[in-house]
Formats: sequence, C-alpha cells, structure tokens
Amino acid sequence: MTGDLLAISDLHIGYAENRRIVEELHPGGADDWLIVAGDVAERFDDIEWALTTLRGRFAEVVWAPGNHELWTLPDDPVQLRGEARYRALVELCRGLGVHTPEDPYPVWDGPGGPVAVAPLFLLYDYTFRPRGTATKAEALAAAHAAGVVCTDELLLHPDPYPDRESWCRARLAETDRRLAERHPALPTVLVNHFPLRRDPTYVLRHPEFALWCGTEHTADWHLRHRAAAVVYGHLHIPRSTVADGVPFEEVSLGYPREWTPRGGPAGPRRILPRGRA
Repeated sequence: MTGDLLAISDLHIGYAENRRIVEELHPGGADDWLIVAGDVAERFDDIEWALTTLRGRFAEVVWAPGNHELWTLPDDPVQLRGEARYRALVELCRGLGVHTPEDPYPVWDGPGGPVAVAPLFLLYDYTFRPRGTATKAEALAAAHAAGVVCTDELLLHPDPYPDRESWCRARLAETDRRLAERHPALPTVLVNHFPLRRDPTYVLRHPEFALWCGTEHTADWHLRHRAAAVVYGHLHIPRSTVADGVPFEEVSLGYPREWTPRGGPAGPRRILPRGRA
C-alpha cells in the first residue's frame, strides 16, 4: 500500500469558513487515510455531515472524540448526554465506516508502517492544575478568579458518572487494557483529542485552561505503548514537538480568528511516512 497517514482536528464546522475547508478537503492519493482527532462540531447533524463527507473521500477515516462533540446544546435535536451521547456517536461512525475508540485498532501498512492507529477517548481529570493549587477545588477557584472557565462545565455532562474525573478514570482503565492487548511487537500511533503530556499546555496564553486539557496519568503512555507518533488537538496551537524521541503532533485547524493571522488554514498534517517532502 502507498499513500499518507494524515491528521487534522478541531474542524469546528459551525463556522462557515471552516465548513468550506472541509468541503474542499481531498486526499492526495487513493490510499490516503485521515485521522480526525476531535472537535468536528457540536451539533449531531453537523458531525454526521462532516464525517460522511470525509469518509467518502479517504480510504479510511479514524475518529477520536473531542469535548465539543460531547456537548449537549439546548437547540440540538439530539439531547443525549454523557456516555449515551458518546455511544450514539460511536454508532453513527460505525454506520459510516469510520473507526472509533471502541473498534479494533486499524493497522496502517503503508509507508512508515505497520502501526496500529489507536483512537483514544480519555477526557481529563483536573490534574493539570495551576501553580500554587493542590486540589480540584483550589484549581477551579483560581480559574474562576482569572475568568478562564471551559464551557464544558455547562455543556459536557458526565452521566451516568458522578463527575468528569470519574468518567476519565473509567476510560483510562479500559483504554490502557485494550492497548496492552494488542500484539506487543506492533508500534502505535496514539490519537487523543487532549494532549497525553502536560508539556504542551505550558504555552497556553491562559495557563488556568490546562485544567480541561488532559490527565497526568498518561504522561508515559507514549513509551508504555510503543508510540511511533502521538496525535492530539484541543489547544489550537498547531506544532510538532518531540518527547523521548517520539514525535508529538498538534494538528488543530482551529477557529478562523486563529488561523487567519497565520496566513490561512493549515491542512492535514502528515504523520506517516515521516520526512517525505
């Protein structure tokens, strides 16, 4: 197999400019795969439109949910909350032939492979706390004082879990188990909407926002699960970094107000093969 393993996140197609980008997004070749690392849209019908469009063009599409897909907006006809909303999104993707965190990890056998492309759904647990805080309550108080509070606090419901960190703990345990069950000789491309390490959040303009950006429990997953690369989004700071020799790729498109000053939107990032011009 030839082709490229590509990745993009934070499409936010509720913005007309971003919707046009998706309308014009095509693969470079018939064998290209596309990773969509969350935040496609907030409304169920917009998510369906975007994933249907992309699945019709790329050889395979791999999706990991972001926080925006999990929001329950008052005007969304689909009023499912929490785990029920996530499961409905999984079933939507399965009907479209899109890989989800609940399915067997597809194996990229193209250039740079073979690797298991592992979409993850892990959430966050309020352990990326601002300096000088030691508990979730202290961290949230600091965020409120700074005027930096994620909309998740209003729209991302953890039902049936008592809180988001409990849901996160359940996802961590289940995902760690599934990753450990893959063939030990097969490297991974780990795909999570939220960064697996805290380091990327150090460049946030508002450091308090890191509370809603991940969990300390995944800091070594790129080593434990033999990652050839890690793909994430959420921060809207597209860049490439390296930790312990492993490439970390932030692949956000982001909001028009963010990508316009950069000279235009960034297209999908090539994850594999590495180094191709």
